[in-house]
Amino acid sequence: MSELGAADNAGSGRRSGAKNSSLLQRHAAFIYFALTFGLSWTAALLVAAPYLVRGETVPKFAGLMMFPVMLLGPAVAGGALTAIADGQPGLRDLYSRIFRVRFPARWLLTLLIAPSLVLGVLWGLRTFVSPVFSANRFWIGSMFGIPAGIFEEIGWMGFAYPKLAARKTAVGAAVVLGVLWSAWHLPVMDFLGVATPHRDYWLPFAMAFALAMTAMRVVIAWAYRNTGSVLLAQLLHIVSTGSLVVFGPARVDARQEALWYASYGVALWVLLAVLTIRYGKTLVRA
Repeated sequence: MSELGAADNAGSGRRSGAKNSSLLQRHAAFIYFALTFGLSWTAALLVAAPYLVRGETVPKFAGLMMFPVMLLGPAVAGGALTAIADGQPGLRDLYSRIFRVRFPARWLLTLLIAPSLVLGVLWGLRTFVSPVFSANRFWIGSMFGIPAGIFEEIGWMGFAYPKLAARKTAVGAAVVLGVLWSAWHLPVMDFLGVATPHRDYWLPFAMAFALAMTAMRVVIAWAYRNTGSVLLAQLLHIVSTGSLVVFGPARVDARQEALWYASYGVALWVLLAVLTIRYGKTLVRA
């Protein structure tokens, strides 16, 4: 091959690589969600497949085992796409945000939001609706949130949110991410809470869950925007999931569980209305 031909091939390779990189940069968020949903839902299906092929109902233990394998999706997709799209500088930036512990200590008070609202909502429902809404004290349930918060936020806030926020308002990006985060849970939706399976109330429960989780995603984005800390986002996720598992009433039926999740979601959105008035659509005070 002549030197001219080799140069042409090299130039063509560089142009192709640049084109692919540009394509990834332009559609990074879409590619992330496609990869995350594909990895997580495929992993969940593999756990459920032995029961589904026999025409059996997936038992609760197998349903619970879908959770840990689904966590690989956001973490793997977030880390891999950061390396591909942003290279070593992007990975260093991601690691710095994950281990960013130097932010104003007052932001640690945000960790009280989820347990305070959960307990407040359940107190109101117990007082004015039914004693069945009494808060539980399933303390070991606090461990459930740890792997979810650590692994998921590598993708959700470490990669996806900054890409979305570059094209939308901070609030708009958080709402979009919250809706997709809620939808990501669909394979395990019937194993969330205590009133499983939800049967006729599956859709009301799924909608109530999405209402609450979308609002919580905006809360997480608010804390992240003001600290730049993925670590704080991970802690908020851990406490949010832990509060639902620890304090969720143990004797509710499917209808009652949908009601209290919806009430919790409304309480979160009221809080967000106050935050938006104070911080604006940027979620950051001038």
